[in-house]
Amino acid sequence: MQIVIKGKNIDVTPALRDYAEKKVTKIISFFDEVAGRTDVMLRTERELHIVEVTVTVNGLILRGEEATSDMYASIDGVVDKIERQIKKYKTRINRKLRKDQSNAGGAAATAKADVGELTKIVKTKRFAMKPMSAEEAAMQMDLLGHSFFVFANAETDEVNVIYKRKDGAYGLIEPEF
Repeated sequence: MQIVIKGKNIDVTPALRDYAEKKVTKIISFFDEVAGRTDVMLRTERELHIVEVTVTVNGLILRGEEATSDMYASIDGVVDKIERQIKKYKTRINRKLRKDQSNAGGAAATAKADVGELTKIVKTKRFAMKPMSAEEAAMQMDLLGHSFFVFANAETDEVNVIYKRKDGAYGLIEPEF
């Protein structure tokens, strides 16, 4: 598992780096296979110490953010959030596996269990996508009053997603294949 620790508006001291690595390693212990990447961003804004952690393992992405007046407390808080997400995820998979095993009676059901089946899709939308710039997509998203917008990027000819972040700024998701 690769752990990347970065700082923004803060010097990441060796003690802070060691503490963050120790706590993040605790998260990694939940996974059987540790091939993946963990990004830790430590930053300060005004009087807040903010820690963002993104864990990517086998296509699963877990993200948590915590802001307190102490950087160490923020690290502890974000690790707790990620641990809760992992436990929730594993509980849902185990519940799904038990349900499938009881219905189908055995190992065949276990092979069929998939993460995509854990959530029920209640509505499907189809729409034509005209190529547009990211700025135009952001404007379209605001006009519709949505928190995200899927569009065909005119510059890259790929499907992108633009979304509104908690801080009021916009984010752009560009897929990698």
